[in-house]
Amino acid sequence: MAMLPVAACAERGASGHLDILYWQAPTLLNPYLSSGPKDIEPASLVLEPLARYDETGAMVPWLAAEIPTRANGGISEDLTTITWTLRPDLYWSDGTNLTADDVVFTAKYCMTEDGGCQQAGKFSDVIAVEALDALTVRLTFAAPKPFPYGPLVGVETPILQKAQFLPCLGAAAQSCTTQNTAPIGTGPYRVTEFRAGDVATYAANPHYRDPDKPGFATVTIKGGGDAISAARAVLETGEADYAWNLQVDPAVLDAMADGGSGQIIRSFGTPVERLMINRTDPSPTLGALRSTREGGAHPFLTDPAVLKAMSLAIDRAAVAALGYGAAGKPTCDILPAPAIYASSANDDCLTQDLEQARQLLESAGWVDADGDGVREKNGIRLSVLFQTSINPVRQDTQALLKSWWADIGIETELRQIDPSVFFGGDPASPDTFQKFYADIQMFTNFFPGTDPEAYLNNWTCKGIPEPANSWLGFNIPRYCNPAYDALAAELAKTSALEDRAAIARQMNDMLMQAGALIPLVHRGDVSAISNTLLGVKMNSWDSELWNIADWTRAR
Repeated sequence: MAMLPVAACAERGASGHLDILYWQAPTLLNPYLSSGPKDIEPASLVLEPLARYDETGAMVPWLAAEIPTRANGGISEDLTTITWTLRPDLYWSDGTNLTADDVVFTAKYCMTEDGGCQQAGKFSDVIAVEALDALTVRLTFAAPKPFPYGPLVGVETPILQKAQFLPCLGAAAQSCTTQNTAPIGTGPYRVTEFRAGDVATYAANPHYRDPDKPGFATVTIKGGGDAISAARAVLETGEADYAWNLQVDPAVLDAMADGGSGQIIRSFGTPVERLMINRTDPSPTLGALRSTREGGAHPFLTDPAVLKAMSLAIDRAAVAALGYGAAGKPTCDILPAPAIYASSANDDCLTQDLEQARQLLESAGWVDADGDGVREKNGIRLSVLFQTSINPVRQDTQALLKSWWADIGIETELRQIDPSVFFGGDPASPDTFQKFYADIQMFTNFFPGTDPEAYLNNWTCKGIPEPANSWLGFNIPRYCNPAYDALAAELAKTSALEDRAAIARQMNDMLMQAGALIPLVHRGDVSAISNTLLGVKMNSWDSELWNIADWTRAR
């Protein structure tokens, strides 16, 4: 009889303790109130959706018994309903049963007004969510929904326990500290301690549906430091098992990999490092109206000549090579993947052209009247505040862009903000990326899965962060165009993949040509794992920690 590999002889917790570094520390563990993967992915150890995307981008059932389709009767012939059936063996980590009522409640939680749900775009057109029995839930849409897998699918929209979150509907959502930092879940782990901006600790969920999983008894996700120190801890010193989001000079990272303790893992999905252009006026003199539509348009960042010139001045190939190496490709689009959605209409930005940039500004009346190197028009100087999170690669990129923009007569002040603050989403902080108290800011965003409908919904008018919604929403540039909103509505009712792709490309092109965003680099995800860590499947379509229940230690 053949012997099984040692790693396959698994039992719950047999691999001991797992140390993970998310150097951009999580500040809460509720994806519905979260602004990025630094919060959403640590929450995925605990909270799970009905279905998610595997490492190939394929949708797979998770809490659901199967993926509903028209063929199996899960999607109605008129495309207005989708019916999910839960697995029968699901328990919350407190030992109570997961039921259809929890699924119904989760939808209500996100759809309730004044709750500040960051994932509201995924529930677009949902008009009813009903429990048909203890294990069956039906979602009804206002119109035929050819792609009905936005709600409750993927890492961003997991199921919440109704009993725990019932006091947190609507305006109360933000103040539910215990629920938002220690959610009860169905995942392989439960939270044992959470210190915002510092550390999250977990223990194996005693009620997890697979008695032999998870492989590790306890997990720590530690924040703080920077990408370089995180990489070193895995690749050189062996102090940690996994380091996430290694935005490190590629040459430095490759040299670290020679340390012998770990290896670099990479995969490409949808992330794009981009510039967000503030279309509203961020002047501090406006007080509470700064960076809002009520405060007025930006004095020059709505001028197409300025935006085109700034884009043409950038050498994207140099930015990709310097900061990302094999894990970066220059891009002119915020929708570079999957391939069917990729546009070629904006590819002129792939070639840096400083002379054309200068001519565009000159022709538009922006001139260096007093010889100080900064162009102006009608008393307005081309001077921008450019902010991003503290990160060596981003600071190198900032320096490059500042130099190129100076070459065409644009003055740039650089600002760096601690990542836990910048991405933290605290409505009281003036330094969050959603408040956007600057002219330009830079970060990466992406969408899980392979369909961009919910992602493109981010730039509809209703997605604009503002004081009335506690600065929640992902329409960071404050772009509002009824024609774009109309395309979003058309996409929602279009079924043929080729037609959906055509609309998505048109929406991408509309954003690019308006200069609402200036894409820089199509980023691959880069992390590092210990040589002793087994079972990791790098996933750019969901959470990097999506299959953490399968991770084990080599013995």
